[in-house]
Amino acid sequence: MSDYAQSEHEVAPPPPTIRNAFADDTIRIMLATDNHIGYLERDPIRGQDSINTFREILQLAVKHDVDLILLAGDLFHENRPSRDCLYQVMALLREYTLGDRPIQIELLSDANDGKASGYSFPAVNYEDPNFNVAIPVFSIHGNHDDPQGAGPEGALCALDMLSVSGMINYMGKIDLPMGEGDAQNSGIAIRPVLLRKGNTRLGLYGVGNVKDQRMHFELRSNRVRMFMPRDKDEWFNVLLLHQNRVPHGPQQSVPEGMFDDSIDLVVWGHEHDCRIVPEPVAGKKYYITQPGSSVATSLAEGESVEKHVALLKIQGKEFELTPLPLRTVRPFVLDEMHLMEEAELNESLNLEDRHSITKYLKNRVEALIAKANSEWDARNAKAVKEGDDELSRMLPIVRLKVDTTGVSEMQNPVRFGQEFQGRLANPRDVLIFHRARAATRKGAKIVADKPELSIDDPGMTTAEKLSRVRVQTLVREYLAAQELQLLGETGMSDAIETFVDKDDVHAIQNHVNVALKSLMKGVQANGKNPEEMDEDDLDDIVGQVREKHIKEYDDKRQEGRSKSKGKSKSTNEESDASMDSMMLDVDAAASDFDEPDSDEQRPKKKSATSARAPAKKAPAKKAPAKGRSKKKAADSEEEEEQDDDDEKEEEEEAPKPKRTNRAAVLRCACQTSKKAPAKRSTTSKQSTLSFTPSGRTARAAASRATKKMAKAVELDSD
Repeated sequence: MSDYAQSEHEVAPPPPTIRNAFADDTIRIMLATDNHIGYLERDPIRGQDSINTFREILQLAVKHDVDLILLAGDLFHENRPSRDCLYQVMALLREYTLGDRPIQIELLSDANDGKASGYSFPAVNYEDPNFNVAIPVFSIHGNHDDPQGAGPEGALCALDMLSVSGMINYMGKIDLPMGEGDAQNSGIAIRPVLLRKGNTRLGLYGVGNVKDQRMHFELRSNRVRMFMPRDKDEWFNVLLLHQNRVPHGPQQSVPEGMFDDSIDLVVWGHEHDCRIVPEPVAGKKYYITQPGSSVATSLAEGESVEKHVALLKIQGKEFELTPLPLRTVRPFVLDEMHLMEEAELNESLNLEDRHSITKYLKNRVEALIAKANSEWDARNAKAVKEGDDELSRMLPIVRLKVDTTGVSEMQNPVRFGQEFQGRLANPRDVLIFHRARAATRKGAKIVADKPELSIDDPGMTTAEKLSRVRVQTLVREYLAAQELQLLGETGMSDAIETFVDKDDVHAIQNHVNVALKSLMKGVQANGKNPEEMDEDDLDDIVGQVREKHIKEYDDKRQEGRSKSKGKSKSTNEESDASMDSMMLDVDAAASDFDEPDSDEQRPKKKSATSARAPAKKAPAKKAPAKGRSKKKAADSEEEEEQDDDDEKEEEEEAPKPKRTNRAAVLRCACQTSKKAPAKRSTTSKQSTLSFTPSGRTARAAASRATKKMAKAVELDSD
């Protein structure tokens, strides 16, 4: 969330206004961003908060008689919203945006620009004669609901579903470059939606969310091309984007002053704190407005600011913004305290007594609940005075951050919150404990990417340790330490990153399924049956195929190929779930242009094969030295069989890492593909993927070596 604002000593310029308004020339627009519909939808208290607020936004659009609605990304909280979310959103859009009310804005751009390929209906819904649209809705995608997958129609998202159903007008979908040559020449192309009402002409330029590294690179390289009319200075140009505004690291944000000089207003999505009043940009003519989210998705300071949407009025080259408060947003109060300082001011607080601390914290939470309820009552009374209906009081959200530096024992925060059940919407996380960081020596170097994960450091909490390292670094180092035998670290890292950032619960499963299928096809392409191959030879072939796939995956990431390019024969044979594979997800990876060499990060995997090589050659050296007879060879076979029996008993007692090597997993996959009805239940269990190291023991290797030696002696004696 954004944490910077204008200083109190700075004199802010007056907000822009329309001096002589004419209704026939004024375009009225409802601005909203980051609705996050579906957030906590399974929560019994807060599950309907996002959809209720979205209903209020549509009601405000009808009440203020707007010409259109603009949404700047993250309409849905998840990349794959549930059926209940889609059902409620489509029902609300049909209820409030369809009707016989005449459209007063004229479309001047091509209505078929951006339409679904292979179909005749236009991209703009109110140009379709089969629909009666009263209020058109234009939206870009955000980082939560961005297009994913590589199906026959290319990357798709939930907004594509709403677009082809005629509910919204999806804009700002950027086609990724098809190859390295295209990436060097194409950049990002933005085509506008051109509208007119009376003498006011409006150009809408939408850019859906892309990786901040790529957007930063394209802007810095002057490769963002905006298709504008020749008389662009006579148009009012609005840019919608959904990117980080606050810097989170090198190239982890988009600078405010790098957009085209012909832009008049930037509607910034993704940042959740509400800053609707237009903010000028130094050295530029345009302003920036940031409506913020309509539902609190994190208990942070930026979310505690009162939520609003904006009513934008445009006439000619003039505009004005009016914040409209959202009444259905649950009240949120945030506070923090330092126990050491509180103990100095209050003698009744004993830091050595846990019960005394708990009692003090309860009183503070009670005061925050009273404050939240009073704020709700004040807003409700103001709305009733203006002629709106009175709303029943909602359970508030309260967060108390407690600095426990110097305190040895604290109560469990979950148990603490149980006493506020029925009075708070978030009783489980009302308290959050933290300790002050130790002071850093002057002149000491701070390495941002080096994790401080020592559990022996008593002066640091787990949250403080994790705050010093990026999630991508942790995932990469963890996967490298696991010595993956079937999957590549880069692909798994991308899938995990998508699982975390996009809330895509199927990302890891889809990646594993597609990677294993691709690996099986590569092994079977050698023309040999894996069941008839020697285990060491099978491991070598699997290693070669795996390295080949990893190299191909890294090449696709570095070249920046499109997700829609993966239309090979193998894709047609796979299921619908495999179409959403992260194997071709370019944007889920790191920067497409500043990609480090992944070969340096990938550990070598051939140590296990090379370690077994001496055991394979041992019988050949001992066979000619000993003149054993068939009887001795038979005795050695009996001893070896007994050793195998003992080994089987030990393996049966051990918990499941028995067949975790690559050969075992591939054999199970082959048995599953041969349609053996009697063995379905067993093969499904054996094909479970494990990331533990190979379960071979030194005793098993010695047993196999003894068996081969006995056969060699028997042949020699014959």
